[in-house]
Amino acid sequence: MYKKVNLPIHNQIISLLKEPILILDPNGTILSGNKAAFQILQLQNQTTESLSISSFIDFELIKQSDETHIVMEQFNQSGKLLEVRSVLLDNYYYCIIFNQLSLQEQTDEIKQFLNEVAAPSTEGVLMYGEKNILDCDSVFADMFGYTPEELQGKPISDIINLKNKNSTKTEESHLQNGNQFELTGIRKDGKKIYIDLIEYPYTSHGKIIRIASVKNITERVENENRIEYMAFYDELTDLPNRNFFHKVLKEAIRESKFNNEGLAVFFVDLDYFKEINDTLGYSFGDKLLKAFGNKLKAFLETDTFIARMSGDEFLILQRNITSKDTAVLLAEQLIKEFESPIKIGEYEIFTSVSIGISLYPENGETANDLIKHADSAMYVIKEKHRNNYNLFESSISENFKMMLTMETELRKALKEKQFELHYQPQKNLSSGKVVGLEALIRWNHPEKGYISPGDFIPLAEKTGLIIEIGDWVLYEACRQNKEWQDAGYEPVTVSVNLSAKQFHQRNLVDKVKQVLNKTGLEPHYLDLEITESMAMSNEEDILKTLHDLRDLGVFVSIDDFGTGYSSFKYLSIFPVTKLKIDKMFLNDAQKENKAIVKSIIHMSHSLDMKVIAEGVETVDQLLFLAGVECDEMQGFYFSKPLPPEKLNNFFIEV
Repeated sequence: MYKKVNLPIHNQIISLLKEPILILDPNGTILSGNKAAFQILQLQNQTTESLSISSFIDFELIKQSDETHIVMEQFNQSGKLLEVRSVLLDNYYYCIIFNQLSLQEQTDEIKQFLNEVAAPSTEGVLMYGEKNILDCDSVFADMFGYTPEELQGKPISDIINLKNKNSTKTEESHLQNGNQFELTGIRKDGKKIYIDLIEYPYTSHGKIIRIASVKNITERVENENRIEYMAFYDELTDLPNRNFFHKVLKEAIRESKFNNEGLAVFFVDLDYFKEINDTLGYSFGDKLLKAFGNKLKAFLETDTFIARMSGDEFLILQRNITSKDTAVLLAEQLIKEFESPIKIGEYEIFTSVSIGISLYPENGETANDLIKHADSAMYVIKEKHRNNYNLFESSISENFKMMLTMETELRKALKEKQFELHYQPQKNLSSGKVVGLEALIRWNHPEKGYISPGDFIPLAEKTGLIIEIGDWVLYEACRQNKEWQDAGYEPVTVSVNLSAKQFHQRNLVDKVKQVLNKTGLEPHYLDLEITESMAMSNEEDILKTLHDLRDLGVFVSIDDFGTGYSSFKYLSIFPVTKLKIDKMFLNDAQKENKAIVKSIIHMSHSLDMKVIAEGVETVDQLLFLAGVECDEMQGFYFSKPLPPEKLNNFFIEV
């Protein structure tokens, strides 16, 4: 038996303390205590000989560590809780200090114990057993849309999913204080919420009962989920984005290398998207992209991963392929899928896809290389055919290197004034006089000589350099025409072709006005040529630009007429002054073409527009055009495009 005389704290000191305090031996026998402690334990006198603390609380929990701070049930007072602090003294005696708590009457004290006083309006207290809710405060009840009375006795699993405790602690550790979990809950109205739960267990007659502090973290979790979604998903199509695809592809490459397997990357581009966007608007374009993405989702399999690259470009990863035929089969299935129309509102949109394919490891061993090479393969097929697929070849890389080199040289050509304008005369068929000149750009490379416009204009369009080149052409053509006039030659109109990018500039009219003012050329000696597809792409904006140009005094012609999709409606409302018949309609091999030419001329004259035929190469073509009352012509039969110095003599002869 342990002697009280050996206590580390004198009994007189213990009696002076206001807080309830007891001294226990290693077996839990009460050796000493003060009046406050005995009152809580409901002992009538302070005789403690052979009296064990186990009659009042679970001493085994206290013995688990040298220092504890725990909430425990008071066995001889049903429903009463004790906040217990214990310290092991000299590896021998236990000193415990405790206070009595009541969930109903002292909620704020429990919150303070749980370190939850900081935000009492948003954090609630819950007491629950193995299955059911024993009690809670009004804050917790409000969090879930109930009253405290409605929740008492309710299964905890009805409102909180305790199976999702995202903690690495073992089941035994649940007896320790302060286990923290992020869980999901269901409100009374069915809405899902996220909660932060910190639980403090105690035992009651051998069963574990827990008091928990609960905080609603729904807003924080939803914001985190939103940020994560934005980092890895495309909001419009709900598909993974290029960042997510790159991450998945890198992992797939590691797995394929380890398993000695192949994979394929598909770069998928929606054909004619720009034209649809320009015609029907960006809102409609977004709906089309969303519908396109939904169609692609039908190809999601265990071995495929689909993402949106950007704009109208999408990426597909195909794992575990055994040969290029496996990739080709998927490409053919994709093309077939988009043969059927996409229905958006009242429209049925018939579109197609261009697909570039790169294979691992043949076409690259990194994610960047595989995506880049698939893009290159797609670009080639889109330029030539569309609605088709193309497997990457090494020659494609060489062509792209050449393209990059040409882009650099194009910029240098602008800076070093390597461009020239040649002019093709336009003849009036009635008077036989030269009435106009079409300005045509030529690139006189210092080493390679003349480079065909067909080789560099598409690249200039793609890179945006066409704006700067087009500005130079417009200025130079006006300057040269004014120079001829100042030299005493009979004034003629100069025709300048506008690219789509130029024509859709918001400041186009201002640019034209500035060029005319700077060169001194009268507006009616300038004719701007636009293609048929450009004129019909966005009726409202185009109509305003055309009217502004005509108000300026500049003429506007439609080039390559008959090759696009014009309608009489557009021609009747657009202030166009001239139609240029494409040379394909002068082909003698197709007699129907003559009927088309006659119709175009008749229609144009009825709308008070002139007609000029280009590409005239034979006397038969010339006689035919004169017979059907075509107004003007140009072509090799009359003159090829010439540099300015050779046109001086041409003017004199005329």
